[in-house]
Amino acid sequence: MPPMVAAAKTIRNHWNGVLNWFDSQLTTGLVEGFNSLLQAAKARARGYRSTANFISMAYLIGSRLNFSLPT
Repeated sequence: MPPMVAAAKTIRNHWNGVLNWFDSQLTTGLVEGFNSLLQAAKARARGYRSTANFISMAYLIGSRLNFSLPT
C-alpha cells in the first residue's frame, strides 16, 4: 500500500503538469534529444575556442540543413 500512496502524492504534486500535457501533448523528449545532439557535438570537438562558436554549432545542428550538392 505505501507505493500506491507515494504514487498518489506524486500525481497530486504534479497535477498542473499532468493537465498541461492533455492540452499540449508536449513532453521534454524533444529537448532531451536536442541536448543529446549538443553533448555529442561538444565531445566530438573537445572544446570550442569561444561560446559564440559553440552557439553557432548548436544552430547548425538544430536546423538540420541539407548541404549536399545537386548531382
